[in-house]
Amino acid sequence: MSEKRYLFKKKLIKSLYFGGTLSSADLSAIAQKNIQITSKAINELVDEGSVLAAGYAHSTGGRCPQLFSLKPGLMYVVAVAMDQLTTRISLLNMENNFVGEVRELDFILSNQSTLINELAGHLNQFILDSGIPKSKIAGIGIGMPGFVDSEKGINHSFLKVQEGSIVSILEKITKLPVSIDNDSSLIALAEFKIGAAQGKQNVMVVNIGWGIGLGMILNEKLYRGNDGLAGELSHIPLFTNDKICTCGKMGCLETETSLLVVVEKAMRGLSEGKPSILKNLNPENVEEAAELILNAAIQGDTFAVELISEAGYNIGRGIAILVHILNPKTIILSGRGSIGGKLWTTPIQQALNEHCIPKIAENLNTEISTLGSLAELYGAAALVMEHYDEVHPKTKTRNTLIQINN
Repeated sequence: MSEKRYLFKKKLIKSLYFGGTLSSADLSAIAQKNIQITSKAINELVDEGSVLAAGYAHSTGGRCPQLFSLKPGLMYVVAVAMDQLTTRISLLNMENNFVGEVRELDFILSNQSTLINELAGHLNQFILDSGIPKSKIAGIGIGMPGFVDSEKGINHSFLKVQEGSIVSILEKITKLPVSIDNDSSLIALAEFKIGAAQGKQNVMVVNIGWGIGLGMILNEKLYRGNDGLAGELSHIPLFTNDKICTCGKMGCLETETSLLVVVEKAMRGLSEGKPSILKNLNPENVEEAAELILNAAIQGDTFAVELISEAGYNIGRGIAILVHILNPKTIILSGRGSIGGKLWTTPIQQALNEHCIPKIAENLNTEISTLGSLAELYGAAALVMEHYDEVHPKTKTRNTLIQINN
């Protein structure tokens, strides 16, 4: 089989992954190939056992079109979601269902290049424990915070390397294709592919976590910017509070709105005698503390609600800047903190009402993600499949580890 033919069939598999059940006409339009070429390739995939005939679509007249879907168990993706404190590793099938449990590691991100080898070891062990042969894994997708250049496979903030890239090192050790991207970009990708941003043209996806990330869907495409570094909402200089941000600057949006800041304010308030159902927040376990605060707010605890409302209002001030510049249709609140649900939308809307020109914001909708803390894992899986039909720029063999006929 020629490489061109091989990659075209992989493109069809990719299209079925994202589209679910599709007809030859649907696939022809997506692949921008004529129906005869597409139908022949699809029938070959059926004969090879990669694709199944999935019944017929409804028709208002004429012959009902045959539908196709991927064979269950065809292959899997390893999805990794990293933040400054923990790393989660998961396995997903082609229906975006989790296979087995999500593994959580106390893996603290830093600039130590030796951590890449440690991460590779965890990935290899996870795959071994899953019982799935590497020949059936399409690749590894990794989301991480920081200034990530997904094209070069490097992170300018964490896991810096002297030679090669994060991607090249991990590919060498795991013997699998690896793709990395910024965590907020992947959260936006997940929302666009399977979440609240499906079918929408201009969407801002706000990632509420240890920072305030941003992923942008512009004209139905994920916008990464010139160097892949777009979306650093956290570092808009919005305050004159003399607080040093993690980026080294002062007064960034993050310094008054991140969940880390919410935890700090909660512990300070409790030490000053603020009445609350919150007790004994552990500064050594900020993940648990943040979850406790959000749950207390959901239960109506006045102090916890005040903390979320203050952070939400300030996030809204940051979003107001985006609204004036980009005029989006929808704002989606996603990520770890989105479990707070509507507790965020009221203060954010208040800020938008106060700081936006009414005409610009009159058709703006604010929604809560249904993917929650799993969004980054879904996005990491989608990242793998976005690259599934590409050729590696150096070796010309990217993703050829997966054979079409299993």
